[in-house]
Amino acid sequence: MAGVATRRLEIDALRTLWAVREQGGVTRAATALGMSQSAVSHKIRRLEASLGCDLLARRPNGPNFTPAGDELLGYAQRILGLHDEAVLSLTRTSITGRIALGLTEDTTCSELARILGRFHHLHPNVTVRTRVRMSLALQDLLLAGELDAAILLVFAHDVRPSDLVLFRESLRWVKSPDWALPASGPLPFLSFSEDCFYRRWAYDVAQDDGLVLETVFECSSAVGIVTGVAAGLGIALLNNRHVTQDIEVIEEGLPDPPGIAYVVRRARNTRNPVLDALVAEIKADIGRFGGLRIAG
Repeated sequence: MAGVATRRLEIDALRTLWAVREQGGVTRAATALGMSQSAVSHKIRRLEASLGCDLLARRPNGPNFTPAGDELLGYAQRILGLHDEAVLSLTRTSITGRIALGLTEDTTCSELARILGRFHHLHPNVTVRTRVRMSLALQDLLLAGELDAAILLVFAHDVRPSDLVLFRESLRWVKSPDWALPASGPLPFLSFSEDCFYRRWAYDVAQDDGLVLETVFECSSAVGIVTGVAAGLGIALLNNRHVTQDIEVIEEGLPDPPGIAYVVRRARNTRNPVLDALVAEIKADIGRFGGLRIAG
């Protein structure tokens, strides 16, 4: 067995391992990284051979990673962060300016926070003014010229060619497992505020299908909606990652929700070299890690 001094952790292999974790499996990681599945598996096996231990569990319906794999992921995140920060620091150009940036509440708890923090560290003369709003409000601010760019949520069919897609996801109708849809009358509906485009879509398609929704619970957080649904207060539309063991997906009887996507959307005709640098940094991070994860 090779000695410790002869073992190496290759950056590309660590990045591939991290992509498997972020994407939830080898196949999805391969797609996100633009590699073949066999190439991803080969990189992981070389890493395992170098360390002399298994990193992936490789059993159906089991966790993706062994205890050794989970331990290495903790190191990988720090190693990759320092590696990329060093490269950026040594190749950066000095920039000065301001950015008016919009974020949704859930993206403030995502990996974007790490990227924004690193950007601030590398470019201390750049001022980023951030406004946190719901996606429809951010779109209005973009149109009004009050933001240079926003990181927001849109339906998949509304993604523009100029948008930078960070993350794609499914939208689900959900209810409590112990609660049955009423045979007649309005369907009790739990939603975010009236500025939520999920809610607007739900009311529009329900009307088209001859259904009636009645908002009985309004909350600004996904956690609150999940709690209300689990308690049997009614139905809701939630991102797939918010579906917990306490609630279930409604598979039939309601219109199929469209896909959704988190995007970086710039204001029209915005020319800002500082914003160009930030968007390039986000785009590079997507390329390195095969996409970005939004916190659940």
